[in-house]
Amino acid sequence: MSRTALIGNVTAMLEDAGFLVSDRCAVRPKSFDVAARREADLVLLKILGNVDALDAETGAEMRRLGEYLDATPMVVGLRTRDEDLKPGVVYFRHGVPVFNPDTAYELFVEGMPPLIYAAPGGLYVSLDGDLLADEREERGWSLGRLATELGVSRRTVSKYEDGMNASIEVAVQLEDLFEQPFSSPVDVLEGAGDVREAEPTPAAPDADPDDEHVVHVLTSAGFTVHPTARAPFKAVSEDDDGPAMRMLTGHSEFTRAAEKRARIMSSIGQVAHTRSVYFTEETPKRESVDGTALVSCEELADISDPEEIRDLIRDRAETPSEA
Repeated sequence: MSRTALIGNVTAMLEDAGFLVSDRCAVRPKSFDVAARREADLVLLKILGNVDALDAETGAEMRRLGEYLDATPMVVGLRTRDEDLKPGVVYFRHGVPVFNPDTAYELFVEGMPPLIYAAPGGLYVSLDGDLLADEREERGWSLGRLATELGVSRRTVSKYEDGMNASIEVAVQLEDLFEQPFSSPVDVLEGAGDVREAEPTPAAPDADPDDEHVVHVLTSAGFTVHPTARAPFKAVSEDDDGPAMRMLTGHSEFTRAAEKRARIMSSIGQVAHTRSVYFTEETPKRESVDGTALVSCEELADISDPEEIRDLIRDRAETPSEA
């Protein structure tokens, strides 16, 4: 299956599941292909045939954007270099959860989150340790008795009951012994934080030197500016003074490519509930593109009052939808 067809299939599946899906990010650089929202759940999806194509820089960017936009970064793919992705299993690449389209269908359409995740050494599950301890004690089994049944040490059983994850083989043994499952779902929509790689969100890149003037003006106007490296926009900016206003921020000469980027920013903003603004090097002939505000750097230079800058952006940018 071609990547274009795969993206189309995943997008159609999300729409069938009740998600509002953005236009495809058909520009470069891009760290994700589409944004999708259903009620409070916002996801940033990268869709790949071979998930090994997700490099460390893109993974870092997806995680940063997830933090800036209150979203969950995800990858839907078909295979690695060595094998097809198994259904019902969450994999991880650079801290981003990865799964195949069947698993995505079960999660988004059927509401069935996966129970198994892949980590170095094999496949694992998260155990409900309290339930395991209760069932063991109800049977009158000691830690040693259960350890013997499982072929592990008493210390290992104690760790299982304290919340340590177990191999899928141990989970199957426990289910056979007690005739009930002890596995807890992997909360993919929260970024699978309990089982993903234990590493902090990577630091943001420095702003492009060409954007330093815009960053300075926005910062002076009370915005916190988070530069991006591989997104359809140059930064995510947040208003620190007064009512919160988060916006996708672009900057360049206003070419056809810039207009296309502004349209994509608008589509993403409608899904992510953000405004979007594109700063241009020349005075634009209009005030917005599909809801993305157009503001010239000359206009910025003529405004000294930070509140006027915020009002200008508010007036021209389409107000984000609220679910």
